[in-house]
Amino acid sequence: MLLARKYMEKKIATKNNISADGKNYSFAEIIPDTVKENLKNYSELISQLLFARNITSAEDAEIFLNPSYERDVHDPYLLHDMDIAVERILSVVKENEHITIYGDYDCDGIPASVVLHDFFKKIKHKNFDVYIPDRHTEGYGLNTKALDTISKKGTSLLITVDLGISNASAVEYANSRGMDVIVTDHHLPKKNNKGKEELPPAFAILNPKKESDSYPYDMICGSGVAFKLVQALIIKINETENDITISEGWEKWLLDMVGLATLSDMVPLRGENRAFAFFGLKVMKKNRRLGLQKLFKKMYLFAPTISEDDVVFMVTPRINAASRMGTPRSAFELLAADNEVEAVELAKHLSSINDERKKLVTNIMRNVNKTLKKREEKEIIVIGDPEWRIGVVGLVAARLCENFNKPVFVWGKEGGDMIKGSCRSDGSVNVVTMMSKVDSTTLPEFGGHERAGGFSVSQDKIHFLEEELLHAYNKTKIDNVEKETVLIDRELTLDDVNIQNYRDIARLAPFGMDNPQPTFLFKGVMIDSVKTFGKEKNHLDLKFKKRNSETLRAIKFFADENSFGPPAGGSLSEGSVIDLIATMERSTFGGKTELRLRIVDIIG
Repeated sequence: MLLARKYMEKKIATKNNISADGKNYSFAEIIPDTVKENLKNYSELISQLLFARNITSAEDAEIFLNPSYERDVHDPYLLHDMDIAVERILSVVKENEHITIYGDYDCDGIPASVVLHDFFKKIKHKNFDVYIPDRHTEGYGLNTKALDTISKKGTSLLITVDLGISNASAVEYANSRGMDVIVTDHHLPKKNNKGKEELPPAFAILNPKKESDSYPYDMICGSGVAFKLVQALIIKINETENDITISEGWEKWLLDMVGLATLSDMVPLRGENRAFAFFGLKVMKKNRRLGLQKLFKKMYLFAPTISEDDVVFMVTPRINAASRMGTPRSAFELLAADNEVEAVELAKHLSSINDERKKLVTNIMRNVNKTLKKREEKEIIVIGDPEWRIGVVGLVAARLCENFNKPVFVWGKEGGDMIKGSCRSDGSVNVVTMMSKVDSTTLPEFGGHERAGGFSVSQDKIHFLEEELLHAYNKTKIDNVEKETVLIDRELTLDDVNIQNYRDIARLAPFGMDNPQPTFLFKGVMIDSVKTFGKEKNHLDLKFKKRNSETLRAIKFFADENSFGPPAGGSLSEGSVIDLIATMERSTFGGKTELRLRIVDIIG
């Protein structure tokens, strides 16, 4: 039985009780009687979890817990410019003109490219190709060298996916080379110094974030926008007389790619995005896509039980490894594969380079930690090495920011004279604003958003980078920043970790942004054993005993018995009594089903 709600008054974990990793913890509010009455058809646990996510009516609960494709996926023609985009594409198809899909190299742009690839293949329009720029030599967005190559192929229509909204000059250049451009993107358009949008001179722009757009939900990812285009094309094809055969609703088979991208791109999992993620996982479970079949097999994942965690922590890193460690084309070819032998080889390749990526990041982190121990501690971390691959410095920056709770700038170099880097903020500063205060001769290029960004450094200025960034930080930092607060949904006992409560929790899945994994406090639990696991022995495995003597595991990746400082008391050992914050999960790794806890933190 679940514990009574008296703990709410105890304030066990409040903003005044800060954990070793610098986060604050606070309990969800007690569910009011009126809301409890509204949600009386659900269990006490489900009701509490819904209320904590601002779902207070029976109608909203029904919508949230039971996604519907017909209800939740909006009419694609509500997107501004959709009608002219569809008209132009069907005209090009009718005349058998050449189309080039130009996609970003990440785990949003690549699935988006596959969405359009699969559509053109389905309608038997063979006169198209897919171009994905190299992360290291070309960088993000449209570039004129690539456009020259594309133009020479005789491309008359260029369709961008997950990019293009900020590439006005490149779109203008494409126009000068005789190409019409349809931009499909989800990033914010640039604004001039008067605050007016600066849109590229494209034939059509599909982007729900345009000021002129009245689409009901503007938080879909790049693959989501590409999907809306296919959805609209299929509607038009079935409304008009033509030689194309494609059934209404066929686009649902593309939801595996849209779901993959939605989960990977960290967009809010509410509204249409929740439907994309929910039905995307359902399509993945049917295991029809050859490339995913082979990737799942390589990772020992059982498709019918695939979860959002499997996608985010196992599939996404392998797709992103292609651009970080090699060429993004290999990830695209895997997801678009129709040849079994090729799919097997590509799955092996992506797994192999992902292993390389992990080793590389581990080695860099080891070196960084040694270096930082010898340095004078400062308010920010600026570190780099010409030997570090640019493709992994963002991962290093993110891990350092999490570990040290301060802004981090990490740089590397690959060919040429320009050094490139990535940065992350702990919330004490807007990194884009901060970088804007650095002299342009030091940082000729930078961009990003409040908490993450990228930059280029002139080689002759690298030795001044830390000094200039420190100066910029002191001019732009936010004083008295409130630390990130993690919501604890309720207190449970170890005996509450059972299949019924897990099933209740799973009804709220898929979890992600704006729908966090339910988090629980297990107070005063005794550790039965402490181990580490993994090739590098860098993951923590704690075991506990329930009252019936059943063993319960709690794991945390990239942690060990010394990872938790005060008030946890340092090193964990058999017999230690702790206050554990964790989520509940069911693992099916290697075909073995196990109900366990995923450690968030240990606070005492």
